[in-house]
Amino acid sequence: MGYKVEVIASKSEGALNRLDDIGRKVNALEARVLKNSEGTETMCTRLADVEKRVCDIVASQEIASAKITSLEEHAKRFLTAPETSFEPVIPIKREKALAQLTATEISVLEMLASEGARTAPETKERVKLSREHTARLMKKLYEEGYLERDTSKIPFKYSVKKEMEKFLKRTESQTT
Repeated sequence: MGYKVEVIASKSEGALNRLDDIGRKVNALEARVLKNSEGTETMCTRLADVEKRVCDIVASQEIASAKITSLEEHAKRFLTAPETSFEPVIPIKREKALAQLTATEISVLEMLASEGARTAPETKERVKLSREHTARLMKKLYEEGYLERDTSKIPFKYSVKKEMEKFLKRTESQTT
């Protein structure tokens, strides 16, 4: 019996040693779990902060994108050139229609009426005047209401007004 008690005591001592080892391991695991749970909480807090910052950045990006789109539309309105712009028509004063024109001015009007719109440099070749003189002549005819001016390109293109063409045709038919 004493032998059996000794065997049982030895076995229980081994079991107690193993139980102590298991207890130390459990304590170590428990410490690691606690440490990891603190890290997990910290990680969750950091992730929430990052998520908030990403949402703020996305909102700012959407606002910036809307502003850029608005600015692009605004810029398009300013960058689109008008297709063709004519300065406002100055009406022909009937009493002055052909009375005060020089022979050169009448020849320029007849040339434009028969050949179509021309620039001052193109007209210069036909009337044998200097570039400056021809440009002044064309401007004068425009300001007095005999010509229309296309300002979409430089040099300006001048053409005879429709009413002036009627006057020129009447004078041509009267002289012939």
